[in-house]
Amino acid sequence: MKNEITTVLPKWILIVSGLFALLEFMVSLSLYIAPESVIESVDYSAKGVNDLIHMWAARQLALGVIFAFATFKKSASMLTLSYLFLLIIFLGDLYLGISKDELPLIISALVMCGISGVMLFMLNRKNN
Repeated sequence: MKNEITTVLPKWILIVSGLFALLEFMVSLSLYIAPESVIESVDYSAKGVNDLIHMWAARQLALGVIFAFATFKKSASMLTLSYLFLLIIFLGDLYLGISKDELPLIISALVMCGISGVMLFMLNRKNN
């Protein structure tokens, strides 16, 4: 017999996490198929740009798989790590937006940092 404490996660946390998984899959697919729809200000003829875009797409795909798996397993600890990773990514985007003085990137990064932070808070509250 396993001696483990299971946490029942509210449905809304699982729904939001499933939507994040779907979002990450869609971003990854967009980056593979039509990167110009995601990134407009890039010279795609420059050496190495396609490699960077494919690495970014692979990162988004991996994050989508992790979110989907954690949501399917209904694992609070896996979802906590997923949202922590997402928060770190969007803090990087926030830094990039500030350094490039791009208001849309700053706003979207702040919103996503807020959502990630709230989800981390709610998951932590559910674990305790």
